[in-house]
Amino acid sequence: MKIAISGKSGCGNTTTSKLVASKLGIEFINYTFRNMAEEKGIKFEDIAVLAQKDDSYDVFLDEKQKQLASKGNCIVASRLAIWLIEDADLKVFLTAPAEIRAGRIHKREGGSFEEVFQKTIARDERDSERFKRIYNIDNHNYSHADIIIDTIFYSSEMVAEIIVEKVKSML
Repeated sequence: MKIAISGKSGCGNTTTSKLVASKLGIEFINYTFRNMAEEKGIKFEDIAVLAQKDDSYDVFLDEKQKQLASKGNCIVASRLAIWLIEDADLKVFLTAPAEIRAGRIHKREGGSFEEVFQKTIARDERDSERFKRIYNIDNHNYSHADIIIDTIFYSSEMVAEIIVEKVKSML
């Protein structure tokens, strides 16, 4: 079983994916720019700036995700998982309005809400531009996902349960 879960920052992607992996007893894979920044000993924000100028950061990250997922029996959580993990048995896209996502990020990371909101919007735009340029992926078009869940209406636990029930129905 291979499950791909995607969503923009603040949709509950990581939290939900961890819950689903735990409930199903399978591996959680979520290699991100934050992991890359930690490995390189630099700030996440610096990686984001570098990635804007050098596509090799995205390509490395995405290839690493695909490599980790190749063994199967896993949940792959990333912005592009539903596009890049082509052989996923289930593709899930999580969505929520920018204001809600920024509120979640603000709660998690602190700072001024307005600043977090502006950074969230800017990150969405940067990500979309990069994904289109590098892979010709329009991350606003997630119609090929098997399930689209607007996380504004559900807790992470409820979203995870929806996904687990879908997986059980496939077995």
